[in-house]
Amino acid sequence: MRVFRSSLRVVSALIPLALLAIFVFLVLYSWPAIRFNGLHFLFSQTWSLGNLYVNPTPRGGGLVVPVGAHYGIWVFIVGTLASSALALVVAVPVGIGVALYLSEYVPHRLRGPLAQVVELLAMVPSVVYGLWGLEILAPMMLKDFAPVLSRLFFFIPFLSAPANSGFGLLTSGMVLALMVLPVITSTLIEAFKRVPRELRESSFALGSTRAEMLRRTLLPAVRLPLIGAVILALGRALGETMAVLMVSGGALNYLPHNLYSPISTMAAFIASQLDSALEDPTGMAVRSLAEIAVVLLVISVIVNVIARILTRNVRAQRI
Repeated sequence: MRVFRSSLRVVSALIPLALLAIFVFLVLYSWPAIRFNGLHFLFSQTWSLGNLYVNPTPRGGGLVVPVGAHYGIWVFIVGTLASSALALVVAVPVGIGVALYLSEYVPHRLRGPLAQVVELLAMVPSVVYGLWGLEILAPMMLKDFAPVLSRLFFFIPFLSAPANSGFGLLTSGMVLALMVLPVITSTLIEAFKRVPRELRESSFALGSTRAEMLRRTLLPAVRLPLIGAVILALGRALGETMAVLMVSGGALNYLPHNLYSPISTMAAFIASQLDSALEDPTGMAVRSLAEIAVVLLVISVIVNVIARILTRNVRAQRI
């Protein structure tokens, strides 16, 4: 028994150790870039590899950097957070609605097959979503959705601006919403199954309608799984690469001014710029991309810490 428990401890420790090893590697590898870039790396919106065809300039501390090189990622931070937030704004209410419908309204014999259809969405490769967004969703956004939104919300500058192309923040958010929808829906369906039937029946016995039972009894009973589902969905949205790369518009040194502006996320930018960065003979560009990975990892950890705090508060309120 002691051997079994010790084995479980070792196995359970592998995941945090692997995460720590990745973080340490990224920090060590990107340390020259961290020293060179400083805090302006986070708040500057200019990314330039500099002149790669002249001899690089020696800097203090033994750093060698291409002439005119400047690395700022504020544009990519904004694109990452904006597209992920938009995805959650769409996916969370839709996911809750789909989960409620499948668990409470669909006949029992159809619940399993329909739930499997939703779960199949999570198995679709991200590049397939990207191709769908590239060929179908982006033209629809330009020709159909953007004009309608501009007319309906003409009093909101962020929504009423004309769309110059179908690629940008809105399309990226919609693709991400579809990708994270199965995470939210599947988690909530399982959570609804675990709610005791007696809780539903007692609500009906007190005179509640089905809608009141869902709103006042069932949904509060699954607050913890809902928070967990949202955090999992946010983690998927923050780290998505290929699908966003194909539909975001690839903005560089450009902050989004409206819902249809082109953007670029941190993960997508790393993938798109790696080939160009490898041409830098000093290696500072690649190390700066690794620094972007450090920032993305820190944001993901912060999101999970916030989730822990929220779930702890919910548990305390129950007690």
